[in-house]
Amino acid sequence: MMAASSSHRPRGLASKTLKSAGLISRDEDASMRDLSQGSSSGRKKPAKKIGHRQRGVDLYKASGTSDLSHKMLASRISANLSNPLAVRGAALKPAIIRPGSSATRVSQVRTLDVWREIVQKRYNPEAKFLNLECLADDEVLKKHNITPPGLPGSNHKEYPVIFKLASQLKPPVETISLANNNLQMGTHLAPIAHYLPNLRNLSLQSNKLKSWRDLDYLAGRNRKLGLLRELIFLDNPLRDQEMNAGRAEQYKSGMSRRFPSLEVLDQEAITKISFVDMPVASSSNSGPSDESGPSSFPLPMAPSFITGVDGSVISGFLARFFPLFDSQRSALIDAYDPSATFSYSAFTTIPPRARLQGWHTSKEMPNQRRLEWGPWLKNDAGGSRNLNFIGRGGASGAGLDRELRSLHAGPTAIVTAMSHLPKTHHEVAGAADKFCIDAWPVGQGAATMLFLCIHGEFTEEPSRGIRSFDRTFILAPAPPGSTAAMNNWAVTILSDQLTVRPYSSPDAWKAGPMKVQGEGKLPRQHATPRRTPAAQQPFLAPEVQAQLNVIPEPQRSLVVTVCQRTGLNVRFSVDCLDNNGWDIERAVANFEQVKPSLGQEAFL
Repeated sequence: MMAASSSHRPRGLASKTLKSAGLISRDEDASMRDLSQGSSSGRKKPAKKIGHRQRGVDLYKASGTSDLSHKMLASRISANLSNPLAVRGAALKPAIIRPGSSATRVSQVRTLDVWREIVQKRYNPEAKFLNLECLADDEVLKKHNITPPGLPGSNHKEYPVIFKLASQLKPPVETISLANNNLQMGTHLAPIAHYLPNLRNLSLQSNKLKSWRDLDYLAGRNRKLGLLRELIFLDNPLRDQEMNAGRAEQYKSGMSRRFPSLEVLDQEAITKISFVDMPVASSSNSGPSDESGPSSFPLPMAPSFITGVDGSVISGFLARFFPLFDSQRSALIDAYDPSATFSYSAFTTIPPRARLQGWHTSKEMPNQRRLEWGPWLKNDAGGSRNLNFIGRGGASGAGLDRELRSLHAGPTAIVTAMSHLPKTHHEVAGAADKFCIDAWPVGQGAATMLFLCIHGEFTEEPSRGIRSFDRTFILAPAPPGSTAAMNNWAVTILSDQLTVRPYSSPDAWKAGPMKVQGEGKLPRQHATPRRTPAAQQPFLAPEVQAQLNVIPEPQRSLVVTVCQRTGLNVRFSVDCLDNNGWDIERAVANFEQVKPSLGQEAFL
């Protein structure tokens, strides 16, 4: 009994001390005695697990003690906790400030005030410009020992706070610079579009953004900066990587696709065509429609542009070149200068306009599905010289070899390369509206040359499908005594570049307002009907056309054909046909026999 009574005395003494301090009640004292007595075996029952240890402050709040007790507890809590006997001789652990405590909230309020001061201090209301460059060097942040976001040890959640404070500025912010802030992740940028959706200008220069995904945080479906006019992205790994790889155009395209309203990128204007909505006829019976009306380019499309050169030179060259290219390519060897080059590129992607208009699935043009790209892409002469795709086929050495083999130099190599291409038929005899010609002189003095570009279409044999093409020549006057001059070519070809692509309508160069694709689908158009020779407008110079107009059909078409195949002028072509019973093949054969004896006056 003595041992038992002695063991209870410390507990009784502690209970009285706690009760006198107002930290426990009598009921709690009784529960302490019950636990201390426990079972007769002397073993303690397992303690019931609780979420946390009760503190004196918690007991005080639950007990509802008097104001005097409040003052006593407040004085004990605020005492020097470094002294373990500060509270009635009870040993206390050093205080720990936990998240959510009043001390943390005080710190957060203080940090918020610091950021508010910085945002207001760095804002220029006249220019509506918020300068957040080089935050690591900000003296206010250094003074309060705050690490700006983007640096090691910083709190990435502070950027939403910054942009929310920026959204409260008056007048509203239009320009923000975040240059030189060590930004490495697009997640830092996401709050910009949320809090500042009407931002006009943004600088992200000299940061560490590495992928397109980082920019998608700004340009995502729900976070687009729809009014962004200028973006500076210089000195970021993503831009440097694209530029060093020679993908400058792809880089600009990627930016424009993510920010459609962008006008200036990296301090350079973006070349783009603005669309002007045209009025749409309304009807009282028509209801509202989600499809926008047609749009047009701000400037009307003009017809062929020829300046600084006699039109007869161009018409004479084209009227002779294309028929020979279609029927007798080997005869073109005389037209090429000894140092001339030739190459061609095949682009297989159907243009969006042509796809929407259904040119390649139209019942009016059933042969389009029979066309094949294989003979154009690869052949024994080196194949297509599309430099965007040559390097993708394997090692760099193989790509370089194909580049060299697909560039043909010298008349013999050029004619040999042409012989490997599919047979064609250019309907230049009377389809002037299907072709667009641009020509002007280049160079000066004795080095003056002629730039000539033709856009049009041809029929490919044997499928009878139609393709579109662009062909660019650099021509020079045929030197006296040269092969070209001796074979009655007024000019010689220095360079010949051919681009073959899927068919698209000649409406692209039709004079007048040019309709373009808007948000809605383009209306389905019917294929241009194939004209009869009587209805066609000759693809010749005006003076030649005047001579042809006095010749009745069907003789007129025969004369035009002979002019194209031989280069003879109208008078000599009529004589040639008349002397050969108006048989084209006999007339051409007769021409080849007497050709050496003909003078320059016999040709166009």
